[in-house]
Amino acid sequence: MSTFKPNTKLDTEEKFYSCDMCASSFKSKQCLAIHMPTHIKEKQYSCEVCGSTFIKKDKLVIHMRTHTGEKPCFCEICGSSFIKKDKLVIHMRTHTEEKPYFCEICGSSFIKKDKLVIHVRTHTGEKPYSCEICGSSFTQKHHLLQHVLIHTGEKPYTCTICSSAFARKQHMLQHMRTHTGEKPYSCEACGSTFTLKQHMSQHMRIHTGEKPYSCEVCGSSFTRKPNLVIHMRGHTGEKPYSCEICGSSFKKKDKLVNHMRIHTGERPYSCEICGSAFAQKQHMLQHMQIHTGEKPYSCEICGFSFIKKDKLVNHMRIHTGEKPYSCEICDSAFAQKQHMFQHMRIHTGEKPYSCEICGSSFTRKPDLVIHIRTHTGEKPYSCEVCGSAFARKQNMLQHMRIHTGEKPHSCEVCGASFTKKHSLVIHIRTHTGEKPYSCEVCCSAFARKQNMLQHMRIHTGEKPHSCEVCGTSFARKHSLVIHMRTHTYMGQSK
Repeated sequence: MSTFKPNTKLDTEEKFYSCDMCASSFKSKQCLAIHMPTHIKEKQYSCEVCGSTFIKKDKLVIHMRTHTGEKPCFCEICGSSFIKKDKLVIHMRTHTEEKPYFCEICGSSFIKKDKLVIHVRTHTGEKPYSCEICGSSFTQKHHLLQHVLIHTGEKPYTCTICSSAFARKQHMLQHMRTHTGEKPYSCEACGSTFTLKQHMSQHMRIHTGEKPYSCEVCGSSFTRKPNLVIHMRGHTGEKPYSCEICGSSFKKKDKLVNHMRIHTGERPYSCEICGSAFAQKQHMLQHMQIHTGEKPYSCEICGFSFIKKDKLVNHMRIHTGEKPYSCEICDSAFAQKQHMFQHMRIHTGEKPYSCEICGSSFTRKPDLVIHIRTHTGEKPYSCEVCGSAFARKQNMLQHMRIHTGEKPHSCEVCGASFTKKHSLVIHIRTHTGEKPYSCEVCCSAFARKQNMLQHMRIHTGEKPHSCEVCGTSFARKHSLVIHMRTHTYMGQSK
């Protein structure tokens, strides 16, 4: 047993007592007596519930509270209770805002010392906790313990309602709110409520205008870090989410999820009215507006309203004259990106839309659809006045002018008006003398393409218009019409 020896090297006015085992010194015998059991391996005080042993009796007393649930240390401000007095001391700092532990590097302050220790690692880069399986390292021990569950697959926290399992207790508690509907975090500005504190903090930036995450390349700033990460891929070209079937890659995970439905045919979003199914929720919501008649996006200039916001944006360019999409080859400008891509095919010669019947190909899908009608004979556009049917809507609208007498295309030189714009273009040539169509054989020039084709028959000898009565053929339809009158005249003479 250690002996009590006064330490004369220290203050001679007081008796100091030293431990023979570790040379620690104390002001009283009582303090030394308390210290000595730390060297004795035997732990004299045992918990009758779980068997844990302790050197000091007061440690056992505190430990027993974990079994009894006793929390004798109360906060007089908010009523919170704690097992140990030192826990209450730390808690009180949340009310006093005292932060006695300071970082010497950046000046940040903390309520608890262990929080300071963890913070300092952000400066030193120290990660003392390592995974024995994959070598990943962490600044905090509980982060390592959570990480290990990835390898073990263990999910120790289970939802008592639906039996969903989680690796982290926090995630299980958050999940429980989907059953209870609890949203404990409220926005003081607008009253919106949230299940997660993080979501409420992000929402607050709508009111404060704070965008703490900035792009170092272009300076764009964002309210959420994930949005910055996605934005950076626009500079790096990174597309980390790849389709295992066709190899297409995407910047965002949700884009890959939507893409996969092309292969699976999955359409999880259904219209409750007509049963139509959609691969994307946004498309289903837009479809619903067909039934409701809702057009929430209105033009402030002319009053036209639209189901989709991007349609309104495109429409506004009619008023502003904005054409933000330019062809890099000929500098033609377009109001819509799609029209610029279609225009580019003039330069590339690309015709991606092919007719399966005759093999004709087209630069635009609508042109292929109209062409298909030449094979099927479909004429979906009908005149409400006389019942005439047309394969193209534009032709039906032009036909309607026969009934309305409308001639919207006027010549600025002589004032003549026409039902078709094409007819005006041809008429203008009577003033300009332009003849853009030339015969390759004799170089005769014509204002209209049809007249040039008729002229070519002089050289080819082609006579495609035949009389059904006598079989005489003609190069021009007009000549056949005149010829038919000879049969009509002869029939009347008889």
